[in-house]
Amino acid sequence: MRQTAAGYSTPGRGGSVALETLALSKEGAVLFAEIAAPPMNLNVPDLVRDLVSLIQQAEADNGIQVLVFKSADPDYFISHVDVTRIKENREAAAKLNGEPSIGLLFHHLSRSRLVTIAQIEGRVRGVGSEFVLACDMRFAARESAIFGQFEPAFGVIPGAGGAQHLARLMGRARALEVMLSAEDYDADLAERYGWINRALPADKLGDFVRTLAHRISRFPAAGRVVVKERVNAIALPPAEDIRRDSDLFLEGVRTNEFQELMQAALRNGFQTREAEMNLAKLVFDLHGKPDVKTGNPTRRSI
Repeated sequence: MRQTAAGYSTPGRGGSVALETLALSKEGAVLFAEIAAPPMNLNVPDLVRDLVSLIQQAEADNGIQVLVFKSADPDYFISHVDVTRIKENREAAAKLNGEPSIGLLFHHLSRSRLVTIAQIEGRVRGVGSEFVLACDMRFAARESAIFGQFEPAFGVIPGAGGAQHLARLMGRARALEVMLSAEDYDADLAERYGWINRALPADKLGDFVRTLAHRISRFPAAGRVVVKERVNAIALPPAEDIRRDSDLFLEGVRTNEFQELMQAALRNGFQTREAEMNLAKLVFDLHGKPDVKTGNPTRRSI
């Protein structure tokens, strides 16, 4: 079990907090949370529970001003939701404020007084993409970061705010391209499209994020709070829109089409580390080649 760094404690909590999927280290008013959920950083119930606990305790600690998320796995930041444990994930998310929705858990983070920064190396797709989109800022390693919002390949909408955030950040056409293509996007293109703030060389990324986090943490807390509140009023999706997308996602996963496609995907390596190195190819290959007579795809292994 991973432990928090020595010396980090939260008021009224009786000392340091032990988390199974997050390793914490505190530097002044900046708290670094390193995601470690082997074998490929799937969004599993343990990770959701730890995120809930981290948010609650960091918000209660006035000594924490900036929260930085990074990954212990160089190939995967957060890969996507564990599709076999969606119900358990929702139950874990409800521990924050009673809302059984990963999207609304992320929305809470966006509205938090904490400034959140995602330091991204490796693959961040599906709900992983939605998590970093909910963070206040996103910086990615040019050599390794890969982004994808692949849910439409299974006939469903991103269920945790992806459509809401991407449309606001990229504009209508690029958001539609990203989601309907279910493609992988590298860090340079993600930067051009507005998915992230900047793409940086991997050997410069950590120092850049650390310097920025400490710079932000030194300024008055009141300024950070009011700026976030006013920017959120302009650009943050309303909770009801994220809730609606969550409901539509759940409706979609109950359909026969989704279930058939997902079973085929699992048989062909979905949620395995090696196969998901090129997830865009995996999900495209599920649909096979178009029938020469009808133009419809001939799905494989369903």
